[in-house]
Amino acid sequence: MSVRRTIDNNEEAKIRPSKRYQSFVTAAAGHCELSFIEKYVRNYITREVRNISELEDAKEFGKYLLRMKDKNQNFSFELELKVDQSIKTAFWADVTSRATCEYFRDVISFDTTYNTCKNNLVFGYFVWVIYHGQSSLLGCALMKNVDIQTFKWLFEGWLHFIGGNASEDILIDHCATMQRVIEASMPTTIHWWYI
Repeated sequence: MSVRRTIDNNEEAKIRPSKRYQSFVTAAAGHCELSFIEKYVRNYITREVRNISELEDAKEFGKYLLRMKDKNQNFSFELELKVDQSIKTAFWADVTSRATCEYFRDVISFDTTYNTCKNNLVFGYFVWVIYHGQSSLLGCALMKNVDIQTFKWLFEGWLHFIGGNASEDILIDHCATMQRVIEASMPTTIHWWYI
């Protein structure tokens, strides 16, 4: 238990796993005196410590979305959790996004190429480019996997959010999976790949 507490405390302090293990070696006066190896420390961190952090993040994110909904009843979100209560997929947008889509739904862009967060969730966002080169954020998404089921869930949620009226054109990155889902869920929308 003391080793686990030490690992947990070191994780909070952002001390690298190799340094953590070396501290145990030094305290035990050598490798031979330890009943575990560095790989076990790394596995524990990945399995226990970071998993708890991911679950706490999911819980706090859910609370944040509910607070946003309390502040503005027109704020819209959908959150799908995995069996272990970590985030599987999430989508959120506010009322100004819906109004923008009602008036200017001709061309939007959906991009997932930005990056992943510390919980290995892919960030995606819907954007509309205004006539003067300015952009307007329409909605955001977090996805654990970028597969057909996830994109289907996301685009169906998007269509529901904008009242079922798909845009005329959508710009997407080079993702064949996303292309297939758009063709199936928004058959009248023309999709374009951007470079």
